[in-house]
Amino acid sequence: MKYVGQSDYQHSSEPRIGVLLTNLGTPKAPTAKALRPYLKQFLWDPRVVEVPRPIWWLILNGIILNTRPKRSAEAYRAVWTERGSPLLMHLEDQVAGVEQRLVSEFGDRFIVRGAMRYGAPAIHTVLNEMFDAGMEQLVILPLYPQYGGPTTGSTYDEVSTALTRHRWLPSLRFVSSYHDAPGYIQAVAQSIEAHWQAHGRADKLILSYHGMPKRYLTEGDPYHCQCHKTSRLIGEQLNLGASEMITTFQSRFGREEWLQPYTDETLRSLPEQGVTSVQVVCPGFSADCLETIEEIGMENRDTFHEAGGTRYEYIPCLNAEPNHIEALTGLVKGELAGWLQQPIDRQTGAGLAHKMGAPD
Repeated sequence: MKYVGQSDYQHSSEPRIGVLLTNLGTPKAPTAKALRPYLKQFLWDPRVVEVPRPIWWLILNGIILNTRPKRSAEAYRAVWTERGSPLLMHLEDQVAGVEQRLVSEFGDRFIVRGAMRYGAPAIHTVLNEMFDAGMEQLVILPLYPQYGGPTTGSTYDEVSTALTRHRWLPSLRFVSSYHDAPGYIQAVAQSIEAHWQAHGRADKLILSYHGMPKRYLTEGDPYHCQCHKTSRLIGEQLNLGASEMITTFQSRFGREEWLQPYTDETLRSLPEQGVTSVQVVCPGFSADCLETIEEIGMENRDTFHEAGGTRYEYIPCLNAEPNHIEALTGLVKGELAGWLQQPIDRQTGAGLAHKMGAPD
């Protein structure tokens, strides 16, 4: 094993607390060439696709990677911004917001960074930079409100793999979910209320979450339950009755059954039930991305209108809105118990280490 970095542990410097916000990932550009390595890394993760590796290798490399990159590139071009990927743009803004709040309250003891599970900036690269900056305690906050094996679980896997390359390891705290955190629930509810104040209310509020194979639920993944708890808490915050809101699941692929009801099929069926106006929010996404901007904001809008719906409104994700940044900062602060009170005294140990040839 070859460990990275010249010295993981810095004998003389003041220890710093690292905060790493992570999200799923993004290609470097909205092109088929850039999509292919990104999709290969994403879809080869056994947490994402639980199919025997030899069979899946043939399907992935023989079919999917020869057809899907071109189609995905067209969708990414529809959402790409002047700053590049919307997901990366929002992650950068979220990192800046959380860092500003932590530094203003506690000083420069914090190192706040962002990374992607797939693509760049890669988790292992960012962790190396944090070690070099003197990190000795680390809070990992995956920006998935609801725990899912393919998202939060996979992030933990990647962090663990990255840390195996370091001789010295920091104290580690990992936020596995925040689906019922009061600050998060309040922030989502306030964003919906703000939309209502500006545009009025529709017949139904649709709360759409990313889909997952039903099999994952039956094998012990809590994602489905946490999504429904999030919906219930948001509904209670808004004083909505059960008939005024629907929880659905989007973004499925493949032939097996996924969590239901499906968002697209629900929207297709509502007009014939007399529901001609809907507002859609995505409480499982911390930032707008391909699945919210293109799939919900465009594709599902067209589905609803083609089925006879007359009014369709997408309520954007929380992104870097102040209430969201405050909620994320609160989650980080909740993981700091004991760390800020630890005395810092390196002089004796550092002096001995230097005499024995250790670097700073």
